[in-house]
Amino acid sequence: MKLSAFGHKFTAESGITSLMDDLGNAMASGDDVIMMGGGNPGHVPAIQSRLREVLGDLVQDDDAFQRLIGIYDPPQGEKRFIAALTELLNQEYGWALTPENVALTNGSQAAFFMLFNMFAGDDGEGGHREILLPLAPEYIGYADAGIGRELFRAVRPEITWTGDHEFKYRVDFDALDIGPETGAICVSRPTNPTGNVITDEEMRRLEVMARENDVPLIVDGAYGTPFPSLLFTEASPTWNEQIILCLSLSKLGLPAARTGIVIADKPVIKALSSINAIMNLATGSFGAMVAEPLVRSGEILSLSRDVVCPFYQRKMEKAVAVLHDQLGDRCPWAVHRPEGAMFLWLWFPDLPIGSLELYERLKSRGVLVVSGHYFFPGLPEDGWRHRHECLRVTYSQDDEQVARGLTLIADEVLRVWAGQ
Repeated sequence: MKLSAFGHKFTAESGITSLMDDLGNAMASGDDVIMMGGGNPGHVPAIQSRLREVLGDLVQDDDAFQRLIGIYDPPQGEKRFIAALTELLNQEYGWALTPENVALTNGSQAAFFMLFNMFAGDDGEGGHREILLPLAPEYIGYADAGIGRELFRAVRPEITWTGDHEFKYRVDFDALDIGPETGAICVSRPTNPTGNVITDEEMRRLEVMARENDVPLIVDGAYGTPFPSLLFTEASPTWNEQIILCLSLSKLGLPAARTGIVIADKPVIKALSSINAIMNLATGSFGAMVAEPLVRSGEILSLSRDVVCPFYQRKMEKAVAVLHDQLGDRCPWAVHRPEGAMFLWLWFPDLPIGSLELYERLKSRGVLVVSGHYFFPGLPEDGWRHRHECLRVTYSQDDEQVARGLTLIADEVLRVWAGQ
């Protein structure tokens, strides 16, 4: 099979394909595998009950059911959902949005593929632009999203200790350099994989830098505010024409619906809609139509705040307690301060083996995690050992399974330190 450069790039091994293959194979095997690697959300009973009610109403409404399964949406996305969303966000936050400021995509992953390649890569005039990631580590799914050569440049974080066996990454603004080669700045908030939430002040400073250099600030809010609000610390929702805010219905409880939401300046939305038409013809209607009654009533905000967030916060607290119980002071270890999302980012300073080998050892014991080295796109391999000392684990699944998985992780780390 003779492939183009595109074909070679997107059929090569990558972190995200390795992760999804492992997860899919484990699910299909029927073995008793503890799934702590992926980002699949937990099953929140109150959310599923409400979504079942909405879906039942759609099925009983002939017109709505026909729109659900039998009519193409425009490339910008389902119009009634977009209208309801702009009205809700304007009412809650005074953002002065119009429907022309919103587009839907077939999942957030598709949105970032389009946005990154809109603003970075070869510029057609012999130059090359890049996406600046001001706070590594960052999301594994960004790493291979560029059509062309290296698309990202990342900056090492400042590391501060925030408690016993707890640390936090902060943006190192002294090391943050924006030049003519910068096409856009991108941050996730909360950050996948670490659960870090950059502060309102950090957001303000990044926005000022973006405005001064006339580049967009892309904010990945798939876990954040205003919904699904997987936030365990204060964080203000922010949007203006300098910001491209990307949201998702996945972590609200609709991952299979693949519905991404992009809120941006009108020219960005128009361009995104054009790419949508070429790549997808139309976006899927299912997620938007199921969520639209929740948006129209404002329930999407109250459910996020009062149901979804507490569900994950309880799980996070239980998971952290297991780590302290199983590891205590028996070896060097730390967890990134869990401020949001559904992950724990574990750091094992000076571990005698790398995180990829630790991942393989845990996999052989029936625990799937993700090696931390995948989460540093745009950061050169320059001997920074830290990137090979971390694991990402999710606590979104059954509490007993999570506790068992964390116990096995702790045991394996202690075995490594014991030379076993």
